[in-house]
Amino acid sequence: MAKPEYQNLNILLSAVRGCTACAQHLPLGARPVLQASDTARILIVGQAPGLRVHQSGIPWDDASGARLREWMGIDKTLFYDASRIAIIPMGYCYPGRGNGGDLPPRRECAERWLDQLLAHLPRIELTLLIGQYAQAHFLGNRRKRSLTETTMAWRSYGPRFIPMPHPSPRNQAWFKRNQWFAEDVVPALRTQTAAVLAE
Repeated sequence: MAKPEYQNLNILLSAVRGCTACAQHLPLGARPVLQASDTARILIVGQAPGLRVHQSGIPWDDASGARLREWMGIDKTLFYDASRIAIIPMGYCYPGRGNGGDLPPRRECAERWLDQLLAHLPRIELTLLIGQYAQAHFLGNRRKRSLTETTMAWRSYGPRFIPMPHPSPRNQAWFKRNQWFAEDVVPALRTQTAAVLAE
């Protein structure tokens, strides 16, 4: 069956936010969390909302979001300005907890909605690929053997993409082992973010 076509982004976003396609697999039910506008210049693609984001309905409304905004060099007002920054994770609902943290994003979201959402975002110049799921989807066979290697090769994916680790406090050990990320990638990310948003 062909995917339905939506006349504009607002109609599409209403459909996405009302989606319950995999609700029976979600411990707290469906609550899709994302933001987008057809004027957005930056796209942030993460994994899936955590528990706090599920509760508030606000993307990146947690410690990870605070660190991501610090990396980008922007404040909350700008971060949550959908006319400038789109936030579309690989999974839109909280997937629940597993043994090592949150479960992976469910595949239904990207399969059902992602291409349609991207088609309504014609002005995106910079896409932040946060975590292995976003990198796998957008980079395909261009990504390296691991998230670390892919992130180390960040220059080869520019200027359109910047791959990076998840800014979760759980990744503190990774940040300590990979000081080059803070020294090389974060300053470049801030420079490029400022340049794109200034246009």
